[in-house]
Amino acid sequence: MADIKNTLRLRAFGLINIPLLFSVRPTVIKINDARAEVRIPLNRWTRNHLHSMYFGTLAMGADCAGGLLAQQAIRKSGKKVSLVFKDFKANFLKRPEADVHFICEDGKKIQKQVTETIREKKRTHQTLHITATTPKISGDEPVATFELTLSLKHQEK
Repeated sequence: MADIKNTLRLRAFGLINIPLLFSVRPTVIKINDARAEVRIPLNRWTRNHLHSMYFGTLAMGADCAGGLLAQQAIRKSGKKVSLVFKDFKANFLKRPEADVHFICEDGKKIQKQVTETIREKKRTHQTLHITATTPKISGDEPVATFELTLSLKHQEK
């Protein structure tokens, strides 16, 4: 079951700031302090000529899963912290030929990073791990894995 509130928040962010993200219609399946799961449907807009998910769409899904956890931790801190991903590594294992679920389980690490960024008042970096699966076809078996380096900086008000 989808998390409607967070899905609407993510889509609104996309519509206002990143229209391309809005166009792939991400859905937040679940988010808590430790884990985020985002689904992007395989459709005419997200697939390539081989009818599998386009690698650019896969990159957006990985960005969403890690970025949602970071935004949530920042929001809970009550401080102004900017976030950006400074690098990206992908390992494509199988062709994703169905809706793809992107899972990041680094929420606790991100919370510690946010706290450290605020305390030290300097930029911090940390690698996040995201796994992409196609539950309808291959269950929990990964179709791709991603490593994104999350860069956070405390902003003085």
